[in-house]
Parts: sequence; C-alpha cells; structure tokens
Amino acid sequence: MDGHSSGPAAGTSPARSSELLGFPRGARVLILNCDDFGMYHAVNAAILRSVSDGIASSCSLMVPCPWALHGMHLLRQNLGIPFGIHLTLVCDATHYRWGPLAAKQRAPSLLDQAGELFPFERIPELLAQARLSEVEIEFRAQIDAVGRADLTPTHLDWHCLADGGRDDIFDLTLALAAEHGLAVRVWREPRRGTLRQQGLPVVDHDFLDSYRMDTDGKQTRFSQLLRDLPAGLSEWAMHPGLGNEESQAIDPYGWRRRQADCEFLTSPQARELIQQEGIVVIDYRAIQQAWSQAGGPA
Repeated sequence: MDGHSSGPAAGTSPARSSELLGFPRGARVLILNCDDFGMYHAVNAAILRSVSDGIASSCSLMVPCPWALHGMHLLRQNLGIPFGIHLTLVCDATHYRWGPLAAKQRAPSLLDQAGELFPFERIPELLAQARLSEVEIEFRAQIDAVGRADLTPTHLDWHCLADGGRDDIFDLTLALAAEHGLAVRVWREPRRGTLRQQGLPVVDHDFLDSYRMDTDGKQTRFSQLLRDLPAGLSEWAMHPGLGNEESQAIDPYGWRRRQADCEFLTSPQARELIQQEGIVVIDYRAIQQAWSQAGGPA
C-alpha cells in the first residue's frame, strides 16, 4: 500500500471520501446508480433513459437475469455508460424466475429445496447454508460472462445482500474486485470506516435504497433529500422502471416504485435542482481509479 493507506494524524478527523477523490472538503458529491439492469425489458429501457437523458450516473447489471444479454447489448451500444456487476444470489420476483449462472450441480448450497435461488424473504436460510466455495463459483461465472461480452465494469455490488450479507462473502468480493481491478460498493460500518482509513473512498453517509421508500410523495422526498445532501460522498441506489404492462405483470408489488424513480431521474426539475444545489454527480470510475492507485484494501 502507498502513503494513502496511513491513518489520519492524531487529533484530526479522517478525510472524507470526497476529499480522497480530490474534491474540496465542503463539496457535496453524489453517485446515482441504477440497480437491477438486466432484470426485464422495462427496467433496461428505463435505466438507459435515466442515464442517457436523466441525472443517473451509472448502473449495475444482474448477469443471471433473463434480460441481461439485452442489457449487455445496450452497454456495448453505449460504451460511455459506466456499470458495475450486481452480484446475484437471490431471486426476489415471485412471478418471474432466474437461476444461477453456474450449473446448478456446481453450486447446490445456493439453491432451495425446489432447486431454485432463494427468494428475498428466505435470505437468512441462504446465508446459513451457502458454501463460500460455491458462492465464489457463481460470482466468478457472473464476472466472467461480462468479460466474454467485451465489457469492462467499474465495480461490484450485491443484489438484496447488504455488504454481501456475510463477512466471508464480503471478503471474497473484495478479493475478486482486487483481482479484476474493480471497486466495491461498501456502505455499512465498521467496514466503511475501515476502508476509508486505508485511503479507499466509500460512501461517507447513510446509503439510500430507493426501493425501500414509500411511493406516495416520493418525488417530493427525493427533492428534499437533494436539498439536504451533506458534504462528502453519498450514494443512492435507484431502481427505475417504465411502469408499463410488462412491469405490472412481472413486478406487481414494485412497479410503482420503479416508475416513480424513473420519472424523478428524467425530470427537468431534478436536473435543475442538482445544478441549483451545486451537487457534483459522479460514477464509480473515480472510485475504481482511486482503489487501483491505493493498491486495494489491506
């Protein structure tokens, strides 16, 4: 590790991640990442619109999902869109299924009694039985599929698993990221503070998951959150979707949330508010570069 990895001098507060990226201490820096790219067509279309025509800065691809190939095609057509890999061990859609990318016989501990990926409400069972060696097989299959498509991601994050859900899964992901020269989305303490002490930029503040927000009044809430955005590096995981018939059939409980995200991200009001507030919107390329220069986590 280089000099960035040393802790702060006695009596001083650690540098914010925004400062590690070269921004002044008072800068308000925001990553607007669209999760779930590849889940289904209406999500792909909404994310493309949110990044190309809206204020979103990047996206994360769910490689095992049925529309991932379409998502990779869109990324090849739009090489300027930075993206991460949304490492996926969970199928949270009740009426619309996807399985692991690796052959099921190579990762049986990732499957429930029906031979399918665990649903969201059974994540504790998944984490209790998943063998780390099989998690690695599946994660490598997802990363390798992106490489075979001649695409270069910027970072790794997880679908439905906060910081990987388990310490060993988190550590595995850090190792895979270092192997491939990628950053990792890290948003829980104490890991967040530990990595920042090593000179690795991660979010400075509470992570926002838009899917957990109520649909009613969501636009107003987003606007207020932008006005209240603190100095430092923040990240919002957004979940845009079109809200069309496909969305309603596949995602009966979530399509309104996704539609609200898309409407906000592509609204002139959101862009104007970003400008008025002087918020700097970035993507994971800056994080990836900083992690690479620092030599990755210790």
